[in-house]
Amino acid sequence: MNAAVRSAVRIGICQGHTIYVVSDGFEGLAKGQIREVGWHDVAGWLGRGGSMLGTKRTLPKTCMEKIVENVRKFNIQGLLVIGGFEAYEGVLQLVEARGQYEELCIVMCVIPATISNNVPGTDFSLGSDTAVNAAMESCDRIKQSASGTKRRVFIVETMGGYCGYLSTVTGIAVGADAAYVYEDPFTIHDLKANVEHLTDKMKTDIQRGLVLRNEKCHEHYTTEFLYNLYSSEGKGIFDCRINVLGHLQQGGAPTPFDRNYGTKLGVKAVLWMSEKLQQVYSKGRVFANSGDTACVIGLRKKVVAFSPVTELKKVTDFEHRLPQEQWWLNLRLMLKMLANYQISLTEYISGQMEHVTRRTLSIEKGF
Repeated sequence: MNAAVRSAVRIGICQGHTIYVVSDGFEGLAKGQIREVGWHDVAGWLGRGGSMLGTKRTLPKTCMEKIVENVRKFNIQGLLVIGGFEAYEGVLQLVEARGQYEELCIVMCVIPATISNNVPGTDFSLGSDTAVNAAMESCDRIKQSASGTKRRVFIVETMGGYCGYLSTVTGIAVGADAAYVYEDPFTIHDLKANVEHLTDKMKTDIQRGLVLRNEKCHEHYTTEFLYNLYSSEGKGIFDCRINVLGHLQQGGAPTPFDRNYGTKLGVKAVLWMSEKLQQVYSKGRVFANSGDTACVIGLRKKVVAFSPVTELKKVTDFEHRLPQEQWWLNLRLMLKMLANYQISLTEYISGQMEHVTRRTLSIEKGF
């Protein structure tokens, strides 16, 4: 996040803009926690984790009048929001309030930044690569701790809300035996099959097992439940341990990918906003009320693209804070195949083709 702020500030200054930064998100914007910054104010931000400006999950609808008042007071003509699902949802609320408040007819852009990777309009959010690296390192150490001990299975809980990206990608990276996520529903029969699979493995020379569970993958099959199930069924064959990674996944310095990715998104976002400001500037003022003046910038396949928030609304599950289509779900069959489940390569390829077909249908529908 800090890399994106740094590049956005400096490119904005190069473009001739007056740059303000807001502390504590939309709540800070409502409270007037706004200050002008210069080139050297963001020096040293590139390699810092977390957010130097602070974050809050407050949505604009709770303080819309004060936000509008400060937009007018500071003569804000463009708003760049860096954050997670709340940032996307907050900008959507501002756009929907344009008919009521003329001050909100400004250019807006969202840079997705969340370890959950659950913002529509991008395949990768800022911070998700760093979080996967942190989770991977923790799981590697957990597995290594079992070296030379009796047969043991580790139940590891990851963060991510309802989004199972962290569990799935980390599971592939560390060779997990299973990864439970909300997007891929599972039943007690699936759990039974997983336990039997691990039991059979432990009867060979393999002495370690690793099971990942996304924090909100199931209302009733909790981490404690999985621990009790595996402990009971594996009694006499293997024992079980729980590890909740928690906020370990949020700490640490950003990876090179996240630093460069954040820098690139900051630059491209400000250049896009500058272009839009020129297009909507007329008669001495900025008036942006079309859908394409409020977008999410993100990496879609290999291209950095801008997606209007009003269009992304159609493909968003707001209850669970998820995009309706997620590319990484294709990887789950591969995870099972590499864990030595009875899944053929043909079944994996057919699963991939099914996703391509669904994606083609979605494009044809205009999504």
